[in-house]
Amino acid sequence: MNTTNRGIPIPTIKRFPSYLRLLKGYRDEGMQTVSATVLAEELGLKPIQVRKDISCTGIEGKPKVGFTVIKLIDAIIHTLGWDNATDAILIGAGHLGSALARYEGFESYGLKIVAAFDIDPSKCGSFLGEVPVFPLDQLSRYIEENHVNIGVLAVPAVQAQEVAELLVSCGILAIWNFAPKDLKLPERVVVQRTDLATSFAVLSAKVKRKMNKEELLGEEDEW
Repeated sequence: MNTTNRGIPIPTIKRFPSYLRLLKGYRDEGMQTVSATVLAEELGLKPIQVRKDISCTGIEGKPKVGFTVIKLIDAIIHTLGWDNATDAILIGAGHLGSALARYEGFESYGLKIVAAFDIDPSKCGSFLGEVPVFPLDQLSRYIEENHVNIGVLAVPAVQAQEVAELLVSCGILAIWNFAPKDLKLPERVVVQRTDLATSFAVLSAKVKRKMNKEELLGEEDEW
């Protein structure tokens, strides 16, 4: 089973944001406690799985009471490391890069894009929201002076490998890759790819499967 360095299974890490979304909603509604059963029903999980996930945060629930909502929110945020803002730089100030730079939700996850870089001179000196855009040739100096460890890659596929290697040579330790390209980098570099095409392919397949099922049910009704 894949785990993080802290020993928490990757599937659990992936479920934590869903827990947070629900818990923050409960908090805003004034709920003080919530049971594993309620969380499980909302997320389509089994209560035992929810309890197992939550145990990774060190929080324990009370019998017949459940978990304290605020404490559980804080524990999950701390476990994910979202309570300490992490600076990141963005490479690529095109449409996708601009959307990522302007997305205010990242800071609630502990990620702050502090600067963007692009090879297009017309974009340099401008701002994506509040994020300044610099020429790519200033990348190395910026990383060295500001001690940034994370790079967000939003460049075309043909440029992705070259730019990723540049980031690594400048000292970047982790890359969040939005480019439709698998990167080949040293094992010491953490790479997380967000592939929009893959996500849409899964969505399309699920829709097709659902439509085919409904068509079959319709044929049975005719009999």
